[in-house]
Amino acid sequence: MATNPVFNRIDKEAQQQYAGFNQAPQQGQAAPQGQPHQGYPAPQGQPQMPMGYPGASESMSPEQLEQMYRQAPAGPAQTGRLTLDDVVMKSMALFAVVLVFAAGTWFFVGSQPELAMPIWLLGMFGSLGLSFAIAFQKKVNVPLIVAHAVLQGLFLGAVSVTFNAMWPGVVTSAVVATMGTFVGMFIAWKVGFIKVTSKSRRIFGMMAMGYLVFLLLNIGASFMGLGDGWGIYSAGWLGIAVSLLGVALASYSLAVDFDSVDRGIAAGAPEKYSWLMGHGLVASLVWLYIEFLRLFAILQSD
Repeated sequence: MATNPVFNRIDKEAQQQYAGFNQAPQQGQAAPQGQPHQGYPAPQGQPQMPMGYPGASESMSPEQLEQMYRQAPAGPAQTGRLTLDDVVMKSMALFAVVLVFAAGTWFFVGSQPELAMPIWLLGMFGSLGLSFAIAFQKKVNVPLIVAHAVLQGLFLGAVSVTFNAMWPGVVTSAVVATMGTFVGMFIAWKVGFIKVTSKSRRIFGMMAMGYLVFLLLNIGASFMGLGDGWGIYSAGWLGIAVSLLGVALASYSLAVDFDSVDRGIAAGAPEKYSWLMGHGLVASLVWLYIEFLRLFAILQSD
């Protein structure tokens, strides 16, 4: 996948719908009694009174009030907001689905190579179509997200077993490079070496969409026999340059993903968005793996 519109949607909604989280009401604005100010969560740890029962605290004994105020402040998990644990768990669950179906496809296609291309195309175009459907839906559709992970697993299994048969060892190299890049990009983003700004997001989005169009055209060209099956660019210096560009874009996509998760948590986005964020992270990892796989195959061909 050459673009990830999921995080654009999260960023936009975080700015609009959840921009008021973790802020105090402006001076002169009063909240209804017993309720937090509109658009803001109630102060953590403060007891909440039912609406229409303004004098509830007066009917409680001193012991009950003391016990209530001694309770630990409510955290994000208790208020239904997004947490880092939510994103990690959903990402791991979706990644496990991808790995399971990729492994199953590897063994299935290994004994029946003639099925590699049909499964390859089904997984590639199916996951691409679902990714846009998921991104532009108004609600978080968990079944569609899981179905997307299944299709990506089918695609990865088919493409990996095919590449490994033609260029032994490229799958192992691509896996190691992908994991190393993931860790490296996270550290570089965390320490501030790689920054994500509004301007860089716009530039990245335009480049990623352009790269996606190029990949689709290249797929058509490869089916026409151009470039000995490589498409518009052959397995020479041009192919290496394009693959390096793809690796760079997919790597920066991870930094954008990390930053979007961080912004979503800070904005107090709902917990349900952990599925979307997990979906986006896994999609970026798959994209990076495919770019490394193609790069190492071209290098080995030379």
